[in-house]
Amino acid sequence: MLRGRTVGLRARHEEDIPVLRAELYDDVVNAARAEGGPWRPLTPGTKDPRLVVDDTAQGWVQFSVVELEGGTLIGTATLWDIDTHHRSAHIGLGLLPSARGKGYGTDVVAALCHYGFVVRSLRRLQVETLSDNTAMLRSAERNGFVREGVLRSSAWVLGEFLDEVVLGLLVEDWQAEPETR
Repeated sequence: MLRGRTVGLRARHEEDIPVLRAELYDDVVNAARAEGGPWRPLTPGTKDPRLVVDDTAQGWVQFSVVELEGGTLIGTATLWDIDTHHRSAHIGLGLLPSARGKGYGTDVVAALCHYGFVVRSLRRLQVETLSDNTAMLRSAERNGFVREGVLRSSAWVLGEFLDEVVLGLLVEDWQAEPETR
């Protein structure tokens, strides 16, 4: 398990799947804002690739996020579109409603940076998020990500076009948290 100050990133467990489905992906508004496509209901037991980890997929690493104190599941974290030639990847996370607003997002981003830069030897990490997602913007910027641009009206979300913000972090600009290991 990767450890931040308050959270751990660990492998997905079978018992995580119903909780994540119910609290993240069955929430129409949250899922529509987090995904690149329209929300659609999924039949229970479906092998949803957002939840069921494919350990053979080389360009995609999914974690379950847990509180270090007590081990409670609080969300998901992903390193995706991993490009080993250009040594880059994108990061994403989703916190359960009960875990939001507690500073966990900043710690999850720090742990993902450690994984990307130290474990995977990447040079660049990138975030794309809706321009009104202040929690993700704040979490990324607290970890050194720099706003690189705005993709105007690039996301169709629940009946309207929204802007997306692109943020980037290079390994040489990253300041590792001493507690992350």
